[in-house]
Amino acid sequence: MPDPAPRASLTSKAEQTRATIADAALRLFRRDGYDRTTMRAIAGEAGVAVGNAYYYFGSKEHLIQAFYDSIQVEHAEAAGAVLQRDRGFDVRLRGVLDAWLDVAAPHHEFAAQFFKNAADPDSPLSPFSAESTAARQASTELYRRVVEGSDLKLAPAVRAELPDLLWLLQMGYVLFWVHDRSPQQARTRALVARSVPIVDRLLRLSRLPVVRGVVDDVVALVADLRTD
Repeated sequence: MPDPAPRASLTSKAEQTRATIADAALRLFRRDGYDRTTMRAIAGEAGVAVGNAYYYFGSKEHLIQAFYDSIQVEHAEAAGAVLQRDRGFDVRLRGVLDAWLDVAAPHHEFAAQFFKNAADPDSPLSPFSAESTAARQASTELYRRVVEGSDLKLAPAVRAELPDLLWLLQMGYVLFWVHDRSPQQARTRALVARSVPIVDRLLRLSRLPVVRGVVDDVVALVADLRTD
């Protein structure tokens, strides 16, 4: 599998070509499905040579990673207002999750098509894969901003692990969203609205001595899973 051209080395014209190829791929993925779309078809849709398409993206998987990265950029931009405006943890968390739903909404049908590939733990399209590291780290960093700028009082160990736990929570919402066939995925939005206050209350209770032992066990478990 050839490596794509590094973005840092691209000129503005090359960046435009790269974006044209990525947009063409997304159109074909939506229309024909991920499995049936070839790099040759993507090159034809973009109006470039096949070799040129491979120069910018070494494979279809690289195109999906570029899609993941662009979604993360859009998500961070869409969430910026609520993070600047509010300090309440529940408001910040719901605002960031709602922003993700807004950004992802146009891609719902496409997401359902390639989910079977992303769900494969051995696939580079998995959000847990090494290939998805950049997108995963960008998302986790956004949740770090949610926590650090909030009014939430937490034990240091819990605060350190919380961004990763919130990213895992988002993955749960994503799974629900992929399978949500309600109009405009209204059921997912209702799930976010009703569950965020519960998350907020549970986190605030974590400082109580009566639950501190359980919290410490959860933190230790997360740390162990990360190193295994």
